Amino acid sequence: MALVVVATLIQSLYRDAAERSFQSLLSAHLYSLVGAVSLTPEGELYGKPELGEIRYASADSGWYWSVDPVSASVRGHLGSVSLGSKIIPVKSVSEAPFDQSFMRSYVVQTSTGEDLSVVETEVVLDSTDKIARFRVMGNLNEVKEEVSDFRNRLYIYLGLFGLGSILINAAIILFGLRPLDHVRRTLADIREGRSNRVDADLPLEIAPLAQEMNALIENNHRIVERSRTQVGNLAHSLKTPLSVLMNEGRNIGGRQGQLVIEQSDAMQVQIQHYLQRARVAAQRDSVVFRAPVTPVLERMIRVTAKLNPHLMVTFSNQFPAAIFAGEKEDLEEIVGNIMENAAKWGRSKIHLSLRAAQKSDAGEGASNQFEILIEDDGEGLPADKMAEALKRGKRIDESKPGTGLGLAIVQDTVREYGGTLGLSKASLGGLAVQITLPAVLS
Repeated sequence: MALVVVATLIQSLYRDAAERSFQSLLSAHLYSLVGAVSLTPEGELYGKPELGEIRYASADSGWYWSVDPVSASVRGHLGSVSLGSKIIPVKSVSEAPFDQSFMRSYVVQTSTGEDLSVVETEVVLDSTDKIARFRVMGNLNEVKEEVSDFRNRLYIYLGLFGLGSILINAAIILFGLRPLDHVRRTLADIREGRSNRVDADLPLEIAPLAQEMNALIENNHRIVERSRTQVGNLAHSLKTPLSVLMNEGRNIGGRQGQLVIEQSDAMQVQIQHYLQRARVAAQRDSVVFRAPVTPVLERMIRVTAKLNPHLMVTFSNQFPAAIFAGEKEDLEEIVGNIMENAAKWGRSKIHLSLRAAQKSDAGEGASNQFEILIEDDGEGLPADKMAEALKRGKRIDESKPGTGLGLAIVQDTVREYGGTLGLSKASLGGLAVQITLPAVLS
């Protein structure tokens, strides 16, 4: 915007200067013309003006001069060689009045389309008041072309200057923002578990930002640790009363005793869940974890096959390099709960597969999510029962032991990591559980 304003101002100033110079040149030629023309005793116009301009001698150059009689007693006509037989129109005094110096100027257009700037005066040539009209005409197109040429060169130079300024400013900005880019990379390392602090070795303007970030990270870490410790302490304090309730339930027996045992068992599952999370969290050394997925799945398969020798457990791995952006224990808990359900309901087969999440499935590219699919050949679930199966404490089949909390806990954990859990009919005939979780960006 500044360059546009500067270009407009310079162009306007140059045009005004060129026009003033043009008018001054014509006025100087007019004075020379007046000084070079006189009258003969018979009243005839006489003179051979030499105005020092070759264009007055070139035909149709657009530069002309003429001397014409105004008084009836003056005879003759003088004109430049370039004028030839052309007749240049004259504006009336009412259209272009004389100034204090008894000169006037105006613009006319010839029959050939030339725009001429005319400077004119009327001079008394002798003591008997014989008057003649002196006119000098210059080609305005030359001034316009000169201004246009200057404008084009000005735009080129200012354009190059503007481009150079942009490149220089871009280089200065990029160089000046390098510390912020360093902060960005450090934060990416923190997010991916490679670091737990922002590097404070930065310029003075940026160093306070890094210090505040580190303080925020440490404060959040303390808050989380304190909350998890309190959850762990609460779970421990409830562990003994729950054991007492379960023993009393067994002693009571019957339907009431069974109800006490089932509810106590459900509470114990929840407590064990949070105890495990608190115990694992207490060992955390960084803000973000990363866990290779393949070893966890292979371990889950070995455990499931060992506990259920009647089942054939297979595994297809299309994404062996997948790394979970979270705690390994959480991944084990997610997969372990689903594998346990599959083993409970499967007849003879369980199939587990790992692949990069497809965009059409997860809404993200395969570069930052992976998908775990666990299928069994059991009876499966009707479509209208699948959403109900994910509700906390809801059991679709009361004939099997359980609390109805497994799938709900898995869904909560998956949601904490921004993933998704879905149920569908398996290719083996039973239930298919599809889990999508975030992967560490490489």
